[in-house]
Amino acid sequence: QVQLMEFGGGSVQAGGSLRLSCAASGNTYRSGCMGWYRQIPGKEREGVATIYIGSGHTFYHNSLMGRFTISLDNAKNTLYLQMNSLKPEDSANYYCAADTNFCPLGRIRGLEALNAWGQGTLVTVSS
Repeated sequence: QVQLMEFGGGSVQAGGSLRLSCAASGNTYRSGCMGWYRQIPGKEREGVATIYIGSGHTFYHNSLMGRFTISLDNAKNTLYLQMNSLKPEDSANYYCAADTNFCPLGRIRGLEALNAWGQGTLVTVSS
């Protein structure tokens, strides 16, 4: 089983930047995908960005493309999310996830949608 742990959340003013990291340990995947998801209390978790380990192909939520960048350092088993031009509506708990097959974007209705999840890191953007 792979274990995921997120780092880098915090508070920032609107227009600022943050970089989230997700360290993977245990039986890390050599194929499949990883992704970043976020959740506001009372709302469903939604996909932010995903990356496929073998091809390096990346996918983004339409509204975030251009501001957020996902990347993966295979040597360090670490996933990153660079977030620029942050807005108050980006405030949420951000979760790292991994799957051996498919990492969906859009709303996640059950955690079983992906094989593994981190505990999350809180991002707060003030206006």
